[in-house]
Amino acid sequence: MASLIRQLKAGALLWPVLAAVGVVAGTAAQDSGQGSAMLRQIAEAGQLADLRWPNFTHYRLHVRNFYEPAGYALAWIRGGQPTPQALSIIGILQKAEDKGLNPEDYDAPRWLERLAQLRQAPSEPVQARFDAAVTLCVMRYISDLHIGKVNPKYFNFGLDVGNKKYSLPDFLRQHLVDATDVETVLNLVEPRFAAYKRAQEALRQYSSLARQDDGEQLPVLAKTISPGSPYAGVPRLARLLRLLGDLPADVQITADSGVYQGRLVDGVRHFQARHGLRADGRLDAQTLKSLNTPLRFRVRQLQLTLERWRWLPHEFTESPIIVNIPEFRLRAYSTDGEGDVALDMNVIVGKAYDHKTPVFADTMEYVVFRPYWSVTPSIQRAEIVPAIQKDRDYVSKKGFEVITHDGEVVTSGTISDDVLERLRAGRLEVRQKPGPSNALGLVKLIFPNNYNVYLHSTPEQYLFARSRRDFSHGCVRVERPDELTAWVLRNNPGWDLKGVQEAMKTGKDNQRINLATPVPVFIVYGTAMVDETGEVRFLDDIYGFDADLEKVLARGYPYPG
Repeated sequence: MASLIRQLKAGALLWPVLAAVGVVAGTAAQDSGQGSAMLRQIAEAGQLADLRWPNFTHYRLHVRNFYEPAGYALAWIRGGQPTPQALSIIGILQKAEDKGLNPEDYDAPRWLERLAQLRQAPSEPVQARFDAAVTLCVMRYISDLHIGKVNPKYFNFGLDVGNKKYSLPDFLRQHLVDATDVETVLNLVEPRFAAYKRAQEALRQYSSLARQDDGEQLPVLAKTISPGSPYAGVPRLARLLRLLGDLPADVQITADSGVYQGRLVDGVRHFQARHGLRADGRLDAQTLKSLNTPLRFRVRQLQLTLERWRWLPHEFTESPIIVNIPEFRLRAYSTDGEGDVALDMNVIVGKAYDHKTPVFADTMEYVVFRPYWSVTPSIQRAEIVPAIQKDRDYVSKKGFEVITHDGEVVTSGTISDDVLERLRAGRLEVRQKPGPSNALGLVKLIFPNNYNVYLHSTPEQYLFARSRRDFSHGCVRVERPDELTAWVLRNNPGWDLKGVQEAMKTGKDNQRINLATPVPVFIVYGTAMVDETGEVRFLDDIYGFDADLEKVLARGYPYPG
């Protein structure tokens, strides 16, 4: 941030709502000491009753470290009136909704009254409370925009925002108190990658659409409506699809039309594709549920996704791979997340009920061609041992072998009572031999982590045609493993697509290749995504993570940090 001030544009921002109360900046005035004493008292207490969220124990040290070096002098008031910087901050806080934040969290409804009080020869304690309110609200705003409100570790996600945190007292003193363009400073604390910016634009779009839509519900279906069938909801359906952009504005649907057909069917297909549904144009119960979802709920999905984007690094050291769980999608970026998508493919993630794919980040270090599949202890207990009990030849039929913990093969044939008992007790392991039928397919891509999760190919390619794809035990199966592997090995000499395909089909078993350039991998969870064309996609909350985040955010400050 050292060069931040040099980037600022000239001229403080003045906001019409502030002008309405006649507030202007004044000149410096003497402080009798009451204001400083009040600021010290507020900072030590960690409470400011004037605020929407009075408890600021999580920020108490920040507030104290901001005021103490300056002897608890007012930072945002000169001559009894707010500074231009304070006015700019207040105006920005009042527009926090544009960023996906709640303006009330930053006291938006209270600033007009506070500013009016400053016109009436305010006492030093009144000025001190105003000054503390500006400090605390802008600190919260900066932190919320920069790293999110809730620490992802609260949800046991493997994402770390700790190394991104600002020293808020230093940030305010160095970049805001004397800033010539407060808005530019605050815009620079946000993530800068393209997906975040597109989501913010979509938020503005859907906030506007939510205000325009009358919320009329489509008629309940007695049965699935196929193209060419009569449907009483045709007029409302046409209005809604036109509003959302799924039906072109120039397509005319007469008000008395009662048949579901033609371009309207195309519009429904487009809507279905954007909402993770089978795009067959049939009006079934699931499609109707999505169509009848209030647009304010879509706005909330975008807000929650923006919160999660803030948990990620604002800059990537290398071109990243990002897997979005509810979208069942993987994207590999050609640059640092700002540029073009180099690869985009379907994935299969962990089952929603018992094998959720974890949210975390790590670094891909190597790939393994024609790998063994080492069955995890939990799968061995829950699935393999019961299968062997039913069929003692299960191991040989499925291409497995029983091994010791040191990797010595015990048997790949009929399982004896003794071997079964040792398997049941966990004294022996099971692994599947390399080959096309191996559960991991012909390549796995490893980013060592505590979850034992990785990317891999699969022999069950037919599953990628499904619209909902949570079928795995937690690992991520990729649709085009050869292309992805060639991409991660692009800086390894000799490993082009052809070389990768040969290694998968006829290469050595269990061949490990270290990446010349390690690749950051992020497994994320966002139910509202905007692709590179600007198309907005809304996905089901398959793991209930949106609901979990919503509950925590509803509690207000202080959030789990």
